[in-house]
Formats: sequence, C-alpha cells, structure tokens
Amino acid sequence: MVLCQGGEAAAVPAGSGKEPEVPLNREDGAGAGQPRLCPAPGMEAAAGAEERRVCGCCSGLSWPRCCKAPGTKKKAACPGLGLFYTVLSAFLFSVASLFLKKIEDVHSVEVSAFRCVFQMAFVLPGLIYYKTGFLGPKGKRIFLFFRGVLGSSAMILLYYAFQVMPLADATVITFSSPVFTSLLAWIFLKEKYSIWDLLFTLFAITGVVLIARPPFLFGSNVTGIEGSYTDHLKGTIAAVTSTVSAASTFVILRKVGKSVHYFLSIWYYAVIGLIGCVIALFVMNEWRLPYCGKDRVLLVLIGLLGLGGQIFLTKALQIEKAGPVAIMKTMDVVFAFILQILFLNHLPTWWTVGGALCVVASSSGTAIRKWRQSLKKAKENEI
Repeated sequence: MVLCQGGEAAAVPAGSGKEPEVPLNREDGAGAGQPRLCPAPGMEAAAGAEERRVCGCCSGLSWPRCCKAPGTKKKAACPGLGLFYTVLSAFLFSVASLFLKKIEDVHSVEVSAFRCVFQMAFVLPGLIYYKTGFLGPKGKRIFLFFRGVLGSSAMILLYYAFQVMPLADATVITFSSPVFTSLLAWIFLKEKYSIWDLLFTLFAITGVVLIARPPFLFGSNVTGIEGSYTDHLKGTIAAVTSTVSAASTFVILRKVGKSVHYFLSIWYYAVIGLIGCVIALFVMNEWRLPYCGKDRVLLVLIGLLGLGGQIFLTKALQIEKAGPVAIMKTMDVVFAFILQILFLNHLPTWWTVGGALCVVASSSGTAIRKWRQSLKKAKENEI
C-alpha cells in the first residue's frame, strides 16, 4: 500500500504489515495535503472483496461511495438555508398571530387547546417510531412535567396578550426571552452572568416599560393602544409572564440536556397543556365551538401554521448555529409591524418603536455574545 499526499504517492515502509492510520471524521474535507490510502501500483484487490479507500471527508466509507471516487460528486450544502428556514418560521408564526387577532368569539385558552391537539397529532407518530415511550426516564419526569406546565402556560398567556393588545407590542415583549433566560440560568444553573448580561437585561426592561407606558411615568393620557388601558396593562403583564415562563422552559431543557428526546419534551408540553386548557375552559364556562365558519377555519390554520413554524425553526437549528438563528429571528418583530399596519390598520406609536429597538438590541446582543462564546470554546477544544 502507498500513502497518497496531495495527489502524489509516497512509499510506506513495510514492517509490521499494518496499514498506516489515517484520521477519520475530519470536517475540513479531503483537500490538498490530506492523506488517504491508495492501492500500490500493480496490486489488485482480492477476489470478491471490495476495495477500500479511506479519507476523512467520507468518515471511512467504502471506495465506491467515497467522494474521491471517479464520477462521484460531494453534495454541497446550500449556504443560508438555515437562515431561510428561520425567516420562514418567523413568517408562519406571525401569520398565526394575525389569525388569532381575527378570531372573534373564541377564548385564547380554547385556541391553545386546539394548538395542543395539533402538537399531539404531530408528535405521537414520532414517539412510536423512535420508541421513546410516553413518560421518559424516571429521573427526568419531574423536569418534563414542569417543562409542560411552564410551556403551556407561556402559550396561553401569549395568546391572551395577542387578543387584548396590539400585535407588535406583544411580539416585542416576548422577544426579551433570551435576556430572561440568561438571568434564570445564572440563578438556577450557576452559569456566568456578566456586566453585559445585566446591561442587556436593563435594555429589555426599558423596552417593556416604553410599550406598557404606566400612568405613573407617562401620565393618564395614554394613546396608541387597543381598547382600554386596563386591557392593555393586563396584556402586558400576560406577555411578560409568558416570556418568563418560556425562559424557564429553556433553562429546564438545558438542565435535561440530550438525555430526553425532543419529541418527548413536546409531548409533555402538548398533553399537560391540553389537560390544563380543558379544565380552565370548564371552570370559566368558555368551552364552545365557534359559531362562525370563518373562526373554525382560522383555528385550523393557527394550529397548522404554528406547527409549521416550529418544524422550520427546528430544522434551522439543526443545520445552522444558534447565534445567527437567534439574530435572524428578529424578523418576527418586522413581520408583526408589517402585518399590523396592512391588515389591522393600526399604526404603531413611537413609544412602541423605541421599545422594539431596545428589546431587539438586548436580545440580539445576548445572542451574539453567546455565539461568540461558543465559537471561542470550539476553537479552544480544537487546540
């Protein structure tokens, strides 16, 4: 055997009879200067045996499937595909929020119940296929339970906020979730919390205050809100509580790590959410089918769009780094402003625009900082 280096054959000294070891699973591809095993001149493969060439880019695949085999081409990754999935996910979530605003006679808790049904219908085949079970590991069930409670509560509160306050205002408030995630991770997971994290938190709180515009700071004459200021304040409180609940679920998922399948986490979220929604609807006596056929269609579309948005966001995180995805997800705010102006005839105030800039700046700064930290750790591990 010979050792090929940059396309030129170099002799390998005979001795032990062992072939030289070549590192596998290289991520930089088999470019110039990367070694691979090639058959020596005049040497033929044994009858019935498959010739093997091993190179790092193929992770040890047999030669006919090797990217360096004649007539084969390595499949090139589509640049920016993960970011495109993120934008598409943001658009689907925004349209689902718009449809929620258009529903007239359906309570937000009932909308959440329909969303949970769609989630269960999607996740159930995955649980059966991957054979994960329906309860999860014994040591992780308590975390999954709280993940389901907090996640479903965040969804219900967010839907309520969408119904009683401007679409852009509620969307902007929920965008402060990464800031609260860093704060809660510092408290419960003992993760590092720097002065930059504190600054981003203050920016996010400032943005929320500009959107809520409490009377003791802005006076009693508050303009640019939907309905009464009482409903606007209730919606703001619901949106903030939803954001903190969503941040808590992220902390729980970090605690659980990869020991629990993603489908199982969604399953707990959907089942516990559906049970909680049904109980709440019977207590409030709000359970009823929509009288209008349009509302029924919108309910189905909300479930489908929310499911599609979650799928594309998951695919984006699978093929793209979390930092760029988090930054590109600011398109949620852009779409919310556009849809609110075009379809709801509601122009955002300058207070809302200022609050949006504060919240987007804080969440983007948090995402960029976490991204740079992950890149730094990756380089240190390579060294």
